[in-house]
Amino acid sequence: MGGPPQKRSAGRSRSLSVPLALAAFTTVVAVLGAPHASAGASPTASQKIRHVVIVTQENRSFDSYFGTFPGANGIPMVKGRPQVCLPDPATGGCKRPFHDPSDRNGGGPHGAGSARRDIDGGLMDGFLRESEKARHSCADPNNPACREGSARSVLGYHDSREIPNYWAYARNFVLQDGLFQASASWSLPEHLFMVSEWSAMCTRPGDPFSCQNALQRPPIPHPYTNPSTNPHYAWTDLTWLLHRAGVSWRYYVFQGSEPDCANDEAVTCKAAPQNDRTPGIWNPLPFFDTVQADGQLSNIQSISNLYLAARAGKLPAVSWVTPNDTVSEHPPSSVSAGQAYVTTLINELMRGPEWKSTAILLSWDDWGGFYDHVAPPEVDQNGYGLRVPGLVISPYARRGYIDHQTLSSDAYVKFIEDLFLGGNRIDPSTDGRPDPRPDVREDAPQLGDLRADFDFTQPPRRPVILNPAPSPGPAPGPLRVGLRPRNVQGDVLRHSTLKTDVRCSGLCATAVTAVVTDGVSSVSFATPSPFLLDPGVLTRLAIPVPASARSLARQGLQAGRQVTVTITGQAEGEAGWSATRTRRVTLAAGG
Repeated sequence: MGGPPQKRSAGRSRSLSVPLALAAFTTVVAVLGAPHASAGASPTASQKIRHVVIVTQENRSFDSYFGTFPGANGIPMVKGRPQVCLPDPATGGCKRPFHDPSDRNGGGPHGAGSARRDIDGGLMDGFLRESEKARHSCADPNNPACREGSARSVLGYHDSREIPNYWAYARNFVLQDGLFQASASWSLPEHLFMVSEWSAMCTRPGDPFSCQNALQRPPIPHPYTNPSTNPHYAWTDLTWLLHRAGVSWRYYVFQGSEPDCANDEAVTCKAAPQNDRTPGIWNPLPFFDTVQADGQLSNIQSISNLYLAARAGKLPAVSWVTPNDTVSEHPPSSVSAGQAYVTTLINELMRGPEWKSTAILLSWDDWGGFYDHVAPPEVDQNGYGLRVPGLVISPYARRGYIDHQTLSSDAYVKFIEDLFLGGNRIDPSTDGRPDPRPDVREDAPQLGDLRADFDFTQPPRRPVILNPAPSPGPAPGPLRVGLRPRNVQGDVLRHSTLKTDVRCSGLCATAVTAVVTDGVSSVSFATPSPFLLDPGVLTRLAIPVPASARSLARQGLQAGRQVTVTITGQAEGEAGWSATRTRRVTLAAGG
């Protein structure tokens, strides 16, 4: 089905194509212990990660891809029915998000103005309104002011039936449900933020202090503008710091065309060519003065060189990877084509000799007009923008972990700076090349730390090789959860953890709580966080037993009171389906 196999085997490469039906007949116990090591614990990230690969796809909101994923902050649902209904000016009523099985979706307007109107002061109810008033039947269907197809398409979402590989990565690695666009705008500003933490307009080449903030309309790179008026991005970017520190980098471009227009939301255009020598809105680095002055233009290369480097064990320290229109997932491009391209790319990186020291950061550059229910936090006049999907894939990534931190691509830059630059930032007061940017984005107090997504104490995990053309995953439905405590008496009275076997009929995020009571007092304790469990797989959860619970049980038994332990498993499945199972055990005196 494209999800992980039902037999977990540490230390073996896995091909994820086992049908879901096998899950019901497979029982495998995996011991899950105490919480993972915290960020900054020894060994450090810089000792383990030597290659960061940033893979950027296009134009999807978090809810449109992972809005029904168990344990994530997704679309509010109960038993598969969305609990939100967005105003529909066309009918005077409202419409709910819906499962969209289509491989090609329309999307909606996605410039700075559309972001503001979609967010609607935090109500998050402007998506359908914006889509209905958008232009359609445009000369170029990729115009960000237009929609392709029905206005209602912006309320559509996918799940493992359409994107089983992306869900498999989430099941096996880290899903970020708090990743926002760095800028509340469209592709060019977002790609500028990805490499420089700013989007600006400069009036004098080589003069950073001639730059001023430009959220919606930074100068557009060739081929959209007249070559004689090609832009000069004079402010400081991350490659300048990397070059000065002797840290290798590459920006890989997939040959083809770019879907976004180079102007604001009201302008139509023809799709423009893109390759490793033709800069565009997804490839702005050639127009940074720093890249030209440092003689680093040759670092912008064809993606074929990334495959060669991965196979030869010669990855640079930092890589950015951008798609072309066909595989970008930018509406109306095919979702399956984008997933196949990303899967093939990740497979190559996993098969290479440097997988054990690599972190892959996969995200989508902007929301593309699609619905998301979480209002973005405001860090400055530029953002954040709306929420987008984010995945961290690495041999040291925590398995099946959902990161709820507030993040943006600023966290990617911060991670790179911490790994390779000793924590030095793109900071006008310290980087030696000052510019008038409004703030140091990496130091925003809201911004989380990617190191929390890793466990550097674990042995490096084997690759998870996926089929680029996977079978669809299962449809969500009613959930069942089974709960089987092990040695409750011995665990509570003598051991440090209470071990309980849990199994869900479908993919689920499960938390287990226990209450020890002697009829007079009680002590409760629980799993440190919900655990993501594969369908049909018996998984052993180990709940730390506090000393107070152990003491209460012992003293109650010594006093002749009845001591009971009530264990409850609460499972959250896909699309708002849930289940609960409770077991009660009476402890025996002298046991």
